[in-house]
Amino acid sequence: MNKQMTAADAVAHLRDGMTIGFGGWGPRRKPMAVVREILRSPVKDLTVVAYGGPEVGMLCAEGKVKKLVFGFATLDAIPLEPYYRKAREAGGLELLEVDEGMFQWGLRAAAMRLPFLPTRCGLATDVTRLNPELKTIQSPYDDGEVLLAMPALNLDVAFVHVNVADRLGNTLVTGPDPYFDHLFARAAQQCFVSCEQLHERLELTTEQARCNTFERYLVSGVIHAPFGAHPTACQPEYGWDLSHLKRYAASAGEEGGWQAYVAQYVAAGERAYQEQNGGAERMGSLALPVF
Repeated sequence: MNKQMTAADAVAHLRDGMTIGFGGWGPRRKPMAVVREILRSPVKDLTVVAYGGPEVGMLCAEGKVKKLVFGFATLDAIPLEPYYRKAREAGGLELLEVDEGMFQWGLRAAAMRLPFLPTRCGLATDVTRLNPELKTIQSPYDDGEVLLAMPALNLDVAFVHVNVADRLGNTLVTGPDPYFDHLFARAAQQCFVSCEQLHERLELTTEQARCNTFERYLVSGVIHAPFGAHPTACQPEYGWDLSHLKRYAASAGEEGGWQAYVAQYVAAGERAYQEQNGGAERMGSLALPVF
């Protein structure tokens, strides 16, 4: 029942051409330690499914992404993810760009093992013109309404980052927003969870139970990764590292910028990464963003 593993163990489950989902939202609670491990791996030709943040840009910059299924790709304070922008402008990606609600509905359809779910999201917009693979369906009831049939976003593997987990696969998201991580977990054949704190076995109180948004049977592996969401935020532990994100964004405009970023922050592993970012004391003191 001990599901603990390393990030390298989890990434070893990936194969070229897989469809991979990443939990979190933009620059918030992304499984970045796992993303960096994917960058170090040889896996390629991935279909990436995400409410996108820096994981999208980094994987695009490293040439790992064949297709991107997304609602947005942003660093929030830096509105457009810079390496996603470069890949998009270069025309090197297959894309399914949908409304945020459609995206959530696609995850929910996969989580429910349905081929699609009907929605009004996307109607009367260019989403169907730009994505001709999306179909509409007429209600079989008296209303006869025509709705968009959002296809299930079935995932081979999902990666999510949580605040607390145990070795059995129980998880707690203690920040203010669980986002849609529970749907990523349910939509995937395998789900790997990285966490800030790892316990032998959680004994959940009634109050804690509401933070346990998906069942442990859905979890294939647990990775202890303190500061594993950095440079994105992981409330309430730490905020996003805007100075790091600014350096990252600036590298997209520099000759050889991505290679320099990888050499400094990715190639040497997580311990070196934390040292490069001021260590636990600085990373743990990053101010929480205020909205």
